[in-house]
Amino acid sequence: MDRSEVPPLPFEVAVYHLSVVLLSLVSLVLPAPAPPVSERWHAWPVVRVFPAAVPGHSPSGARVTYVLTGVAPEAPCRVAFQPAAVRPGCRTALRATYADSTQTFVVTVGIAVLDTPLPGRNGSGRPATVRPAAFPGGPAERFGDRQYFTGVVVGSAGRYMVATAAGYADGRAYQPGDRIVPRLRDAARRLATALHEALVR
Repeated sequence: MDRSEVPPLPFEVAVYHLSVVLLSLVSLVLPAPAPPVSERWHAWPVVRVFPAAVPGHSPSGARVTYVLTGVAPEAPCRVAFQPAAVRPGCRTALRATYADSTQTFVVTVGIAVLDTPLPGRNGSGRPATVRPAAFPGGPAERFGDRQYFTGVVVGSAGRYMVATAAGYADGRAYQPGDRIVPRLRDAARRLATALHEALVR
C-alpha cells in the first residue's frame, strides 16, 4: 500500500493542528511588516493618507479642526497640479479637500508621489500649486482655480511632495493684495506639514 494512501495517525493530525494554531498566534503577536515609505501612498487605506479630521489653526491663530470634505480619484500629476508646480519624476497624484470647523476656509491638499525629488516652489501670492478640488453639497462646492488665494509646497526633497491651495468657503475670487493671505498661507502650510509628516515618519 502506497504511503500516500495511508491515513494520518492521530498524533500527526494533532501536530498539524498545533502548528496551524501556533502560526495563527504568531501572526497575531507579530504584526505584518510595515510598507516602505515610498509605498505607503497605496498600501495604506485612504483614511490614513487623508484622515477625516486634522487638528490645526485658522488664519487668525484660533485652534480649529480641518474636516475632510472629499477625496478626488487618483490622477496624473499634470491633471492634479498646475504645470509649473511639478516636473518629470512625479508618478501620480492624490488630492483631498478640507474645510475648517467653522466652514470659513477650504484647503485642497495634493500629494505628488515622486520617483525623484523635486525642487519646492513656495512663494507669496498665488504660487503654482495643486489644483483645487471642489465637492458638491458642502463648503468646498465653489472652490476652483479662481478661488484659491495662496498655496505652499512641502517635502519636495523626499518621496512625497505635499502641496496646498487655500481659499474661502464662500466662493469669493482671489484679489491681489488681500491682507489675510500670509496668515492663510501659514495655516495651509501647517496642514500640508501635518499630512506630509504622517506619510514619512
